[in-house]
Amino acid sequence: MGVEVGSKLEGKVTGITKFGAFVELPGGETGLVHISEIASTYVKDINDHLKLGDKVTVKVLNIRDGKIGLSIKKAQDKERSPRHMRDRAEGFEDKLNRFIKESEDRQTALRKKRDKRGRGR
Repeated sequence: MGVEVGSKLEGKVTGITKFGAFVELPGGETGLVHISEIASTYVKDINDHLKLGDKVTVKVLNIRDGKIGLSIKKAQDKERSPRHMRDRAEGFEDKLNRFIKESEDRQTALRKKRDKRGRGR
């Protein structure tokens, strides 16, 4: 299958920058997955999501002036309900428990980060 807008392809991560990841597509062409198209959540550091040599499924978003724009998050076929629909179906207790768990996870991550920084000083 050729590289066409809307097509889903398998590729290999060949380069990582601050703003995105370069993916080699079948046929030897290379496209860019912008940092905003890597995951459906906020991506601060691409290296937390991708490594050189990773095999990824990408969707071709656009082809302009020979440059290929790709998306990993749009290539995923997850049947996710929109957040507001999920929240509506979820009871108060479920929302509260999810919030507490997410908050504890964030606090743990922040403590680990703080401890790492404090060790070297």
